[in-house]
Amino acid sequence: MSDVLSTHRAFYDAVETGDVDLMSSLWVDDVHTSCVHPGAEPLRGTDAVLRSWTLLMANVGYIQFFLTDVEVNTMPPGAEEPDTAVVTCTENILSGEGVESVDAFSGGKAVCTSILVRDRSSGPWKFWSRHASPVIDIDPEAPEEP
Repeated sequence: MSDVLSTHRAFYDAVETGDVDLMSSLWVDDVHTSCVHPGAEPLRGTDAVLRSWTLLMANVGYIQFFLTDVEVNTMPPGAEEPDTAVVTCTENILSGEGVESVDAFSGGKAVCTSILVRDRSSGPWKFWSRHASPVIDIDPEAPEEP
């Protein structure tokens, strides 16, 4: 499982550092590759997926992910050399345009499911699909609107 988690973490490292080459190396080159960013329509095909990440990385001043609730399941279950892994996690996100003051930062949370695959010859794990959805924290103490 450590090789799956290493690839998964490398994805976040690529986003945090704006490393387009690393990001490109982590995705399967296939017309069926897909990515759903929070609140967005699905993107299909590696070119469209990588273009979206390149634009995101170019337009974010600062971003850092703190991952919690990370779980890995492999397919086929119990296989000695699985070829598919499903990674779920909660992304606790800190971002900002400037780092001059604490007020420049904002936070958010998303839940994410990533499907990683590798070829039967035990090649490197690569992303085939990713879907992130925002988590909206509702304050139980907040008054209800009419």
